[in-house]
Amino acid sequence: VQLQASGGGLVQAGGSLRLSCAASGRGFRNYAMGWFRQAPGLEREIVAAVSRSGSYPYYAYSVKGRFTISKDNAKNTVHLQMDSLTPEDTAVYYCAAGTKVISSQLSASSAYDYWGQGTQVTVSS
Repeated sequence: VQLQASGGGLVQAGGSLRLSCAASGRGFRNYAMGWFRQAPGLEREIVAAVSRSGSYPYYAYSVKGRFTISKDNAKNTVHLQMDSLTPEDTAVYYCAAGTKVISSQLSASSAYDYWGQGTQVTVSS
């Protein structure tokens, strides 16, 4: 499967962005999906993830209550709605897909098989 992330950009603190990740190929409903991010000088970290069905989301503590992940199996797309953005959210955001990701592994980057190219999110203060 190929993943194409989009929707990044420059926004002021307190603003919102909506990231999208479009998947090509078959079997999208069999993939758990995740959003990860990497800021300069830091390791890649989980932001949010969702189970294959789209029914069970996971959020990093730092984004809980501000970000919402949604998976649309009919459109082969996963979205990340980001509200109340802060400068600490500045990073390159990556979407990822995995067929063997169980619920306890949603936050583990090593559990994902496919990665998109990343989209830059910059939040100014």
